[in-house]
Amino acid sequence: MNTELIEQLARWIADARSAVAFTGAGISTESGIPDFRSPGGVWSRFAPIQYDEFVSSREARARYWKIRLTLYQEFAAAQPNAGHLALADLECAGRLRGVITQNIDGLHQLAGSRNVIELHGTARRVACIGCGAESTPESVHARIEAGDEAPDCHRCGSPLKSATISFGQMMPPNEMQKASQWSRKADVFLAIGSSLVVEPAASLPRIAKSHGAKLVIINQTDTPIYYAADLILREPIGETLSALMSRINQPSNFGS
Repeated sequence: MNTELIEQLARWIADARSAVAFTGAGISTESGIPDFRSPGGVWSRFAPIQYDEFVSSREARARYWKIRLTLYQEFAAAQPNAGHLALADLECAGRLRGVITQNIDGLHQLAGSRNVIELHGTARRVACIGCGAESTPESVHARIEAGDEAPDCHRCGSPLKSATISFGQMMPPNEMQKASQWSRKADVFLAIGSSLVVEPAASLPRIAKSHGAKLVIINQTDTPIYYAADLILREPIGETLSALMSRINQPSNFGS
């Protein structure tokens, strides 16, 4: 662990008016959830189903739900790790405005983070694509296991879908607008565990940087915008964020 870099980052956050964390799949791998794009990850095992195909084809919806059932079983029992907990502690201490996440696992909220923008939705809810009525994944999975391979909404008859953003589906405008606003106003922007290649989310660190934020990348693999970073930490995420929180918790150095 590079203590000098942790010290520098702790000072930046202590001085910040608005520090923002942006997280990708890398923060959840330490909770046992595979990275979507790595070997063994979701897209190496399942071909993604485009949103238009989901809407137009019952057979595609049946395949979709078969995949969702497998994925839900993989992450439903996962627990927040040290990285999630440290970000929640930073927010609670008033050092972090909140978390913008690409993840759909809900682990930030389970860790105690309150201000979370979920750019890609959440797999912990199911929503009707017609009327928007929500239900639990467990209730929909029970219908699938009982033989309803592509369940529809009991209220309006439209297809039910995990409350996540699929390939080809429009990004949620309210969440994107709020995330862009946070990024523009940030003076420290932490990009954590993200490949920073999936647009439009990957544009957020660039927005923050262009508006004067110090850009910090915490990731063990290369990203396309390493060149723009003010500080890079290639250490395990949980260990790094825990060390950061411990350093900030020393009031003699960083104030109340």
